[in-house]
Amino acid sequence: MKKNLINLAVAASLSIAAFAVSAEDMYRGAWYLVPGVSYMNTENDLDANNGGGAFIKLGKELSPSWDIQGGLGYNRASEDTGIAGAGGRYKQTTLGLDALYMFSRENFRPFLLAGLGAARNNVDYNGIPSLQDKSKTSWLANVGLGAQYLFNDTFGLQADLRHQWTRSNAKAPGTTFDADGSVGNTLFNLGGILRFGAPAPMPVIADAEPAPVAAIEPAPVEPVPAPAPVACKPNLETVTVSAEKLFGFDKAKLQDGAKPILDETVAKIKANPELSAVIVTGHTDRIGSTAYNQKLSEKRAAIVKEYLVSQGVDAAMITSVGKGESEPVEACKGVTGKKLISCLAPNRRVVITGEATKETGCN
Repeated sequence: MKKNLINLAVAASLSIAAFAVSAEDMYRGAWYLVPGVSYMNTENDLDANNGGGAFIKLGKELSPSWDIQGGLGYNRASEDTGIAGAGGRYKQTTLGLDALYMFSRENFRPFLLAGLGAARNNVDYNGIPSLQDKSKTSWLANVGLGAQYLFNDTFGLQADLRHQWTRSNAKAPGTTFDADGSVGNTLFNLGGILRFGAPAPMPVIADAEPAPVAAIEPAPVEPVPAPAPVACKPNLETVTVSAEKLFGFDKAKLQDGAKPILDETVAKIKANPELSAVIVTGHTDRIGSTAYNQKLSEKRAAIVKEYLVSQGVDAAMITSVGKGESEPVEACKGVTGKKLISCLAPNRRVVITGEATKETGCN
């Protein structure tokens, strides 16, 4: 049975890798709890029936592709030695940390996992003196695959199938029982996901209906005065560049194709000696936490400023600022999943504004 479980895990992992979708769809940087129950298929050398238990994990979305989960688990199974007078249970307590590679950030999120930790294996078989309360604390390693399904931003389900390796020192001289060495158990875990720290979607305020306009009687025709002199206005030029043309998703490092785009801006700045100031403003969409998006927008603006300076623009005249998700140009109400990424693309941008020393309409 154990061999079949392992073969199933390998086959399923290959299927997931073949059909997985982008991991950038709904990354929010959230924390979450996963309490749940386990079914354990025990190592043959332990001579124990299949058993089960419970676990609790604390998880964190680290990036569009990676999560970590750490937590405690407890499982037990009744003995099955076949030795006359035997009874009791095999019990295992674990403390571990898993890394999860997420294939998607939509509602259905398949993943592969690998983890390390510590385990305490306790073989307590009554009627066999050498196996009464035989305990060993050892390292723990496991690999597996699983999936999450989110019903909404705060609740979902998680299931995984994993094979786990630890060590035991249980041995009964004079019998066929020998579990002194590596122990490999296979576990199926099922739990609920309780997410917190995930930002709620940005509310969209509908445009108010315009108030009815009362009919206005035409006024008597008056002589038209001469037009007033044109007021002085600052001579400004603004360049808006899509963030996707400059940076990878969730990245603050210029892509190779970004430099020619910024070189055009450098040429415009150098061709206009009347410019006295250049302001570089970074903007993000609303996917992710507000604090994270603010830092990302600041980093991107600073990187663009650094490049402009490297191409000969005076650093003293450039200011870089980040506005995070605070100034969206698209709200994308009701859009979810991969479509939301595309819909919010206009919000992910870098705006470069030049301010001139001279003003139009002035002497």
